[in-house]
Amino acid sequence: MTSETSGKNTLTIDIGGSGIKATVLDSSGEMLVPRNRVSTPDHSHPENVLSAIEEVIEGFPHFERVSVGFPGFVKKGHVKTAPNLDTEDWEDFPLAQEIANRLQKPVRLLNDADLLGLGVIRGEGLELMITLGTGFGTAFYMDGHLMPHLELSHHPIKGKQDYDHYVGKAAFKEIGPKKWNKRMKRILKIMQIIFNYDTLFIGGGNSDKLSFELDNNIRIVSNREGIRGGVGVWKLEEDDLCIRTVHPEIIGKTTN
Repeated sequence: MTSETSGKNTLTIDIGGSGIKATVLDSSGEMLVPRNRVSTPDHSHPENVLSAIEEVIEGFPHFERVSVGFPGFVKKGHVKTAPNLDTEDWEDFPLAQEIANRLQKPVRLLNDADLLGLGVIRGEGLELMITLGTGFGTAFYMDGHLMPHLELSHHPIKGKQDYDHYVGKAAFKEIGPKKWNKRMKRILKIMQIIFNYDTLFIGGGNSDKLSFELDNNIRIVSNREGIRGGVGVWKLEEDDLCIRTVHPEIIGKTTN
């Protein structure tokens, strides 16, 4: 464990394809303010998303650090892919540094599924987190340690269709709940055969659309439970999965 874990309030931001959510957590992961939400801007290039973050946290109580979940592959505070936003504008964008500079607080940036899972995992064996929202997110943990992030959502599953297109939000609207659930049955079977996980957690806005019986080692979790991952990410050592604490470079306007 790192010394950054105790006695600090954490601003936790979840950037999604349709909404940006935020709250402030105490050191035990309890919310100090109800989770606030604004819609993800239609033109979701970095500047618009950063402005939306400033909007969603307006009036929040004091915090000492910031955790950010982003819907794509991130490394050392930089966005590498953003399939559900504007990928070209986001390529290699230093999002953690930009947020740190604007809020004048240290920032840790992870994939959104990685962050959600840190709030619900038990720390026993191989645990897999999948998120069903605008796209299909995945995260893996071994005995509580975050494993290298895999963008499994981009792996082809049927012809040229990847997981995002096969069971994402657009697919649900197009094919309806019955066919979508049939596809999800197939995906969960694939997950079990390939990864032989001990526990599978399912979150995201479409997780409540699952209508078939799940195995005993599969658990549906709420975003409210997963929000505690904002504190969990600060329990990781700096070298876990290239986790990096990014500190503000300049003194700018503060939010508190």
